[in-house]
Amino acid sequence: MSSKMIRSALVSVYYKDGLEPILRELHRHGVTLYSTGGTQQFIESLGLSATAVEDITGYPSILDGRVKTLHPAVFGGILARREPEHLNQLQQYSLPEIDLVIVDLYPFEETVAGSASEQDIIEKIDIGGISLIRAAAKNFGDVAVVASRQEYGLFLEMLQSGNGSLSRDQRRELARRAFKVSSNYDIAIFNYFNEGTTDIAFKYSIHRSDILRYGENPHQSGVFFGDFDQIFDKIAGKAISYNNLVDIDAAVQIMRELRNTEPAFAILKHTNTCGLALRDTLPEAWRAALACDPVSAFGGIFICNRPVDLETAGEIDKLFYEVLIAPGFDEDALALLQAKKNRILLLIKDFYVRPRSFRSLLNGVVEQDTDLRQDTEDDYQTATLRAPSASEVSDLLFAGTAVKHLKSNGIALVKNKQLIGMGCGQTSRVDALRQAIAKAAAFGFDLKGAVMASDAFFPFPDCVEIAHEAGITAVVQPGGSVKDQDSIDFCNAHNMAMVLTGVRHFKH
Repeated sequence: MSSKMIRSALVSVYYKDGLEPILRELHRHGVTLYSTGGTQQFIESLGLSATAVEDITGYPSILDGRVKTLHPAVFGGILARREPEHLNQLQQYSLPEIDLVIVDLYPFEETVAGSASEQDIIEKIDIGGISLIRAAAKNFGDVAVVASRQEYGLFLEMLQSGNGSLSRDQRRELARRAFKVSSNYDIAIFNYFNEGTTDIAFKYSIHRSDILRYGENPHQSGVFFGDFDQIFDKIAGKAISYNNLVDIDAAVQIMRELRNTEPAFAILKHTNTCGLALRDTLPEAWRAALACDPVSAFGGIFICNRPVDLETAGEIDKLFYEVLIAPGFDEDALALLQAKKNRILLLIKDFYVRPRSFRSLLNGVVEQDTDLRQDTEDDYQTATLRAPSASEVSDLLFAGTAVKHLKSNGIALVKNKQLIGMGCGQTSRVDALRQAIAKAAAFGFDLKGAVMASDAFFPFPDCVEIAHEAGITAVVQPGGSVKDQDSIDFCNAHNMAMVLTGVRHFKH
């Protein structure tokens, strides 16, 4: 008895695309169709018959269509359990059983995205449709529900394979999908009304959910709550993992700051930038970024601010990577890159970063402003007798951007708009600097004339002492230590330039 024939269906959809094959299959099985307004007209245009909902409710569509299906004659037939007590009540009040509900909700999100007026947006909040979905999904033991056009193909396969009937497991799966549709719809509406508030609600990430292969490690399950497709077109590659998502987020964060500069390339590994460079052309930027740390680049996340051309693609293709993100791909470059099926290629539509961010910890969640501040030359306060040269200022700004996106404690060493050494995630700033110097030396970079950026102040002069010994000539740091003057005095004594920004960029 778990498999049930569909004998009647209520069909009320906004978009009619893809509906015809389902209607014809239902007609083939002699299913009675009930419908409303434009959907009824569409059904009849196919030469099929449908009973108007108002014929069973006794009321026409009223209030400009706001009330069509909200009536016991409709919801009774959907919510009734197929057992004697409920069936007797349907018979008593002459209410038809409804075995299937097909609904496609008003396009609320599309209307918001189209910058419509508030009145138009409010009118796209579906009331009857969402109620039909919830009612049918609740009664999945007896009723099937198709809650969006994305489920049309799946439902048609079920209908055909079951010769007009659906199993309980199939109806339960459709109910699961239906509640996902309804919850996402409600969240989208809440996000619209909640915009601009400081509510800790998950408005900045919860939108729709996708189950991941696993979490950070294979023994951890994972789910992504968000609208990935709003930011990216995935044009090639395997399914995106939890770790991919975390790295992709870090990549977008840094390239957002360089999106309007000359051609830029960044290479990330475990959310930290291990290669970063600006150059006159994209191939040059790629080569300079790769040279920063070609060892760590293996299996990394690559991102750039220009469409990928064939020359750049040819060089990238020589190296194994997880994800390549770009605002475009030339046709011949794309053909080359797509040949390796598992490599993920993402076309980024917008370097957008949410103004608020949050993370779970302990038994709750913390929310904060996202660190969107970009330090500029106007923020620089020269603390030393020697001011930095124009070329040093250019590199200091670049270094400041780089270090902001390294895990604290972070140090970035830059020369000629190329990240030549980085230290991150260390428990002391001295360790971060020594790590950065060691990396630069390992890959053959000369630190003479390089600049250094620190994500937080120097509590002691040891870092500038080590930097001077390595050949570094200019430093940018936020300042604020009670011993700032010790570091400034050392720089003055050794002809180094130091600028203070007054802004710390910790990243934990």
